[in-house]
Amino acid sequence: MIQVVSLISLVVEASISHKSRPSIAFTLSPMKSLKQRIDTFEIAHPQVAKLIAKTIPAQCPFERDIILFGHKVGHIPPLCKLNPLYEQLVGLRFRALCYLADCCGEDIQAYC
Repeated sequence: MIQVVSLISLVVEASISHKSRPSIAFTLSPMKSLKQRIDTFEIAHPQVAKLIAKTIPAQCPFERDIILFGHKVGHIPPLCKLNPLYEQLVGLRFRALCYLADCCGEDIQAYC
C-alpha cells in the first residue's frame, strides 16, 4: 500500500512540474507558421518570380577560405544550414525558377 501511495505521489509531482514549465511549442509556433507560409506561397507573376530568383542566392554566400600571403590560414564554413528557413527559401527559389522556365518560357541561365 505504501508503494502505491508513493507511486501516485511521484506521478502527481511529475504532472505538476510538467505543467509549470513553459511550453516550447508556443515559442516555435510562429516559426512553424512562417515555414508553412513560405512552403505554400504560390508564384503567379513573372516579376515576383524574378525578384525571388535574384534575391535568394543560388549558393551560400558566407563560405570563405581565409588566405594570408598565399597560404590558407582558415576556413569559414557555410552558415546557411543554421538558418531555420534555409530549406523553405531554397524551395521557394526553385519554384520561382521553375515558374520562369515552364510558364514564361524564359531562360534561367542568368539566375544560376
